[in-house]
Amino acid sequence: MQILIVNESKHAVPRKFLQGWIENLVKELQKRRLIKASRHQKEFTLVFLDKKPAQKINKEFRGKDYATDVLSFDSMDPSSFGELVLCPEVLKRQAQEHKLSYQVELGYMVLHGTLHLLGYDHETNEKDAREMFALQDALFEKLLKKVSG
Repeated sequence: MQILIVNESKHAVPRKFLQGWIENLVKELQKRRLIKASRHQKEFTLVFLDKKPAQKINKEFRGKDYATDVLSFDSMDPSSFGELVLCPEVLKRQAQEHKLSYQVELGYMVLHGTLHLLGYDHETNEKDAREMFALQDALFEKLLKKVSG
């Protein structure tokens, strides 16, 4: 997968970590037949925004007036896998709350956003939420082992 990182935030982006994390994520998704080989050849865009612009986008697209950790956007461009908009300030706060490193929290939310791009949704009903979070937790465990091992 070709990864395009657009950093419009004042925070540094761990590009090398993201490249490895996403490569391993794509491999796991392929093993589970959740992503086709043709789809992983596409461009995957990650946009990093500070709180104010992230809040504006969340309000515009979801009607929620606060900065959130990750937003997922499908693309009309056939060469694109989709786009994730991430807010490092929110991710850093959540990392502290969850007692994780910033990189691991970022990886978790990239995984979460990617599952949304693949059609999973936890806000529709309880059954869909259980399915998405079970898959997310299983993938996260596998990815953590690859990062730490």
